[in-house]
Amino acid sequence: MSKKEFKAESKRLLNLMINSIYTHKEIFLREIISNASDAVDKLCYLALTDQGVGMSREDFVISIKVDKENRLLTVSDNGIGMSSEELETNLGTIAQSGSLLFKNEMNASDKVEDIDIIGQFGVGFYSAFMVSDQVTVISRAYGSDKAYRWESSGVDGYSISECSKDEVGTEVIMKIKEDSEDEKYSQFLESYNLSSLIKKYSDYIRYPIKMDMEKSRLKENSDKEYESYFETETINSMVPIWHRTAAELSDEDYNSFYQDKFFDYEPPQKHIHIRAEGLVSYNALLYIPARTPFDYYTKEYEKGLQLYSSGVLIMEKCAELLPEHFRFVKGVVDSQDLSLNISREMLQHDRQLKTIANNIEKKIKSELQKMLENDREAYEVFYANFGRQLKYGIANDYGRHKDLLADLILFYSSQEEKLVSLAEYAARMPEEQTHIYYACGEDIKRIDQLPQTELLRDKGFEILYFTDEVDEFVTQILHKYEEKEFMSVNSNELDLENDEQKEESQKQTEENQDMLDAMQKLLESRVKKVKISKKLKSHPLCLSNEGMISLEMEKYFNQVQPDNHMQAERVLELNPSHMVFNALQNVYSADKDKFRQYTELLYQQALLIAGFPLDDPTEFTRMVCDLMI
Repeated sequence: MSKKEFKAESKRLLNLMINSIYTHKEIFLREIISNASDAVDKLCYLALTDQGVGMSREDFVISIKVDKENRLLTVSDNGIGMSSEELETNLGTIAQSGSLLFKNEMNASDKVEDIDIIGQFGVGFYSAFMVSDQVTVISRAYGSDKAYRWESSGVDGYSISECSKDEVGTEVIMKIKEDSEDEKYSQFLESYNLSSLIKKYSDYIRYPIKMDMEKSRLKENSDKEYESYFETETINSMVPIWHRTAAELSDEDYNSFYQDKFFDYEPPQKHIHIRAEGLVSYNALLYIPARTPFDYYTKEYEKGLQLYSSGVLIMEKCAELLPEHFRFVKGVVDSQDLSLNISREMLQHDRQLKTIANNIEKKIKSELQKMLENDREAYEVFYANFGRQLKYGIANDYGRHKDLLADLILFYSSQEEKLVSLAEYAARMPEEQTHIYYACGEDIKRIDQLPQTELLRDKGFEILYFTDEVDEFVTQILHKYEEKEFMSVNSNELDLENDEQKEESQKQTEENQDMLDAMQKLLESRVKKVKISKKLKSHPLCLSNEGMISLEMEKYFNQVQPDNHMQAERVLELNPSHMVFNALQNVYSADKDKFRQYTELLYQQALLIAGFPLDDPTEFTRMVCDLMI
């Protein structure tokens, strides 16, 4: 047995493999099992055309054995095995993939179509050195009566020698490193931990992965003492649920998978099963949770779908597969058409991934639209959980997704007294109605009491109630729906008057302009204008705004960015038909001091109605008391 050295470039790559390429050391088990699965695949494919194999699919198995005392972890298979030359080629030269060569040869010969081989880079095997001081490979190739041992302690080189092995296949024996302050390598000698890693990364390898699991039982003739024993178990599920047809699965099957996979104590509200074939083939199983996760609207929440390549977990949360507006969706995607980098941890941002992501986005939209149209009660449950996210989706990215999401959002209706869609609102609009009207406030009750809404309701116009801080931003992005522009009840352009009313309003403004100017001067920088209102009916006054920043936006911005002191261009509107207006006219000409008090008092009342804090609560209380004495 002679010692051989890796080539210089292979030494550098091996060092990189051990220290840099893989993010998590536990990945080594996924790589070794995937290689074992490839070896079994090769012999299984040969069995289709070579009767001499003498094995059926049910005969193939991958075994895991642990020897704690000697710190040995062994992964063995009864696959195609390797000759001395193949050990030299596949393991002596890093990044030389025997699996890729085999796949190319089989495809070139047209013996088998669409061969699904996991390991195509020839580097995964070397991840074993992240956790091992020494790795030994004992292999006997199919059709040979000789076996060979490949042995290496890392970058120093390797040796190949003849040995004995009764059956065809390969054993990978890893001498696990001793524990250090930073790393507890002994975890890879615990059957429970190994079982968890297999379920996490290799649960859908299509051959049984068997391991002796440590159990405990009462000793004979004892009701207190326990003894340990080992029982061989098949650890992996083998057949992913998403590879089965919907006809084969019940709601209980779907729900159980979701609750086990995503650790939810409740079944999901909805599942979406996708089996796509074409330029990019993939299977996907998506879920909408029944409740909003407790951390959903926090920075800690991570979106993404579990990504598999041929049943092997590649990424725990692939964010690229989900758009931000559907970040609430959980699930898995499995495709053999993805371009992976050599560590099989990171995904190259390629056309296949984008195609899958686009298709998933369209499918989620389609299923939500069906729920909205066919099961309104269920959709409103969904909307209570995640409707705000859909609104954020419209407001984000400069409105890039507004056309996709506009039909999915709901608002409370003044007329229907329930949530309605924009399509439902538009379908009910009277012919003479030119805009979609909305009012903003903290809650439905507060909006109901807004003075600005009274006249619109009296004219029979439906008003949408905006109670989320994002709602008004949504209308600014949408701007219009079915060619009808959105308009706030605070707008100066409600245009609800006929020609006679407009003329009367203009006359009242002209007659009282001096008083209005005097009030504006008294309120100084706090209001941009004091004006005769065209929208008030029974209420004496209201506060509105001009410009792009609304009163509700002012509240929002000052809540999230208090140091900016952003303020809308406030307008104090007065109802000329109300007795309070007459009182103002009287004191304006007779008592300038009382006029100043009335002006201040009315402005503070307008603040309260609009949901703003008083400028000076103590002074406001004093003025009220003075007027009562």
